[in-house]
Amino acid sequence: MSLQHNEAADDRPTIPRPERSPGALRAACAVVAPALLPAYDRAKDQALAEAVEHGSLKPVHAYLAHWAALIEIERHPETAKRYHRAEYLARIAAVPEEAREHLTAASVLYRAAAEAVPTR
Repeated sequence: MSLQHNEAADDRPTIPRPERSPGALRAACAVVAPALLPAYDRAKDQALAEAVEHGSLKPVHAYLAHWAALIEIERHPETAKRYHRAEYLARIAAVPEEAREHLTAASVLYRAAAEAVPTR
């Protein structure tokens, strides 16, 4: 399932896709998922600390890619609803097989979002 398919099903984005920069992603997060701002800030701080510690920008690129995908999900209300529901159902699943099924559903949505976001 791709995000283009969801948009055709009237899951239109609530905001334009932000640039893949810390400031633009944070501003978009503040609009589409303000409850995630503390996690966003922690992830950014951790990525920067790891980048300095390891002398590599890989942690920063990984953080930007992850948050760009999450914001892509949150920009589409129906997709976000399905994603959060799948994560919730995975957490409360009574058996591992049920949890795996819901985690697979969430990962399909996440991968589609990650693929929809340009890398540069």
